[in-house]
Amino acid sequence: MAFFAAARQARRDDAELGKGVWRRAHDRFRRGLDRYHQVLEGVDDDALYNDLAALANDLAALLPRVRAVCREAHYRAPSEELDIPGALIEVHRELSRAGNSLATTAEAAAMARLGVADPSTPRRRAQAVFDQVAACESLMRR
Repeated sequence: MAFFAAARQARRDDAELGKGVWRRAHDRFRRGLDRYHQVLEGVDDDALYNDLAALANDLAALLPRVRAVCREAHYRAPSEELDIPGALIEVHRELSRAGNSLATTAEAAAMARLGVADPSTPRRRAQAVFDQVAACESLMRR
């Protein structure tokens, strides 16, 4: 059953996001969320877990927004290749930054889990993700 659901989702993603840069940006963001959630699995400290889980929820709430940006970008400048459409290069740049920032947030969470980073670091890193997704949305409204 899950196989067919995954196949349907892949077809829906192809239709809405294409197979080019917008799909890749969306999928990269989603993988960053997956990595962040994997970090949560190894957290033993309850207070840290609660902080990181609350942040995970906040970050997960960004995925529909990222998808909406990528869907609209694909509608305006369809992409089936790896060439970035010039008219939306700034949008792509911010999406890439958001994906990178999400990866560093997951890394900061892992470091906090290991006790080698301040527990507030993931929240500070995540602020960049929130800002960059908001910047993408702002650029799309232009």
